[in-house]
Amino acid sequence: MSDIAKLEINGESFEFPVIRGTENEIAIDIKTLRAVTGGAITLDPGFKNTGSCTSKITFLDGEKGILRYRGYAIEELTKKANFLEVAYLIIFGELPTKAQFKKFENDIKANAMVNEEMKNIIDGFPKSAHPMGMLSSLTSALTAFQPNVVNVHSEEEMYNAIVKILGKFPVLASWAHRRNKGLPLNYANNSLDYVSNIMQMMFRIPTEEYKINPIAVKALDELLILHEDHEQNCSTSTVRIVGSSEAGLFASVSAGVSALWGPLHGGANQAVLEMLEAIRQDGGDVERYIAKAKDKNDPFRLMGFGHRVYKNFDPRARIIKKACDDLFDDLNLNDPVLDIAKHLEEVALKDEYFAKRKLYPNVDFYSGIIYRALGIPVEMFTVMFAIGRLPGWIAQWKEMRENREPIGRPRQLYIGESLRTFIPFEKR
Repeated sequence: MSDIAKLEINGESFEFPVIRGTENEIAIDIKTLRAVTGGAITLDPGFKNTGSCTSKITFLDGEKGILRYRGYAIEELTKKANFLEVAYLIIFGELPTKAQFKKFENDIKANAMVNEEMKNIIDGFPKSAHPMGMLSSLTSALTAFQPNVVNVHSEEEMYNAIVKILGKFPVLASWAHRRNKGLPLNYANNSLDYVSNIMQMMFRIPTEEYKINPIAVKALDELLILHEDHEQNCSTSTVRIVGSSEAGLFASVSAGVSALWGPLHGGANQAVLEMLEAIRQDGGDVERYIAKAKDKNDPFRLMGFGHRVYKNFDPRARIIKKACDDLFDDLNLNDPVLDIAKHLEEVALKDEYFAKRKLYPNVDFYSGIIYRALGIPVEMFTVMFAIGRLPGWIAQWKEMRENREPIGRPRQLYIGESLRTFIPFEKR
């Protein structure tokens, strides 16, 4: 017999089934709540305690610092797989065979060309436009050049839509960057792998040969894997709820890009670098800023420390810290902002105040540092996050559509005025 949760309202008792996930997570199934209680709802601002769906994609345990994709530990995936392998795993449920991976990679490359008319759209943006705004608009504009609605019950049509957006999205991202910098637009080079192509599209200039640094590519590959999915966060929930209206994949991903743009979500790593730059301009006294962060009367907050979900060390941060150290050693960097970041990390990790509150450096702290070390400008940080998160958005959209989930329609508790009599204009 399944577990039962009991709810009592005004002396009347109601029972609801308790569901357990494969990792023994517990959920109270309240889908009949309004019907059986005569209209009662739950109130949960920010949906911090509300599950909107069941999912087979990502398992996250914030208390224990665990992150797994389709049952595979994130620590193992970053060591043994590349970004596209993990993308295939997340989207289709299993690691690809050699033949499946080769076809997947080739099909993505075959779809890396973007309709030339898209250049007219990007030309309409001023150079001052934020790359995330351009990326969201360009992704949405893809629907104009792919007008046919995807039949989600056709395996072939779903696959074709997936490889199309995986092929075109990094091209559009690089175009947003190069438009911002006044550089000629680049296309992919089919002799390169996915992550190397991202870097050459962003940085190659026509007058020089672009040389791929394998250490830099490996660091970026790991960082993108760490960002591929992260359960029902703001942008992923947005993709699912937009898709629940039967909006197409491109339109749903475009909405996810817009949600990711916010400083409380994908913009956090940009905030980290802006904080580090501010510390540098103020003399670089890290200890003084540590003291300011510990002073409850001081409005200053250390960006990139702690996490809303992880109440332990962010497992992604452990991985990317090693990649960050390797990259620094290989590039022999001399950057005062990055020196401040390393000093800040060292001091904070040894400070009892931060350890007691489990305020460890998170993935946003290290990702911003890596992006800066790779020469990626601050305004492109969230765009890089979007490239990494794309497979997760695709997988979540695909899962939601295949499960035929109902259209998203949250309820509310009205606290406005009760019925009022209208006052004619001449009497007001």
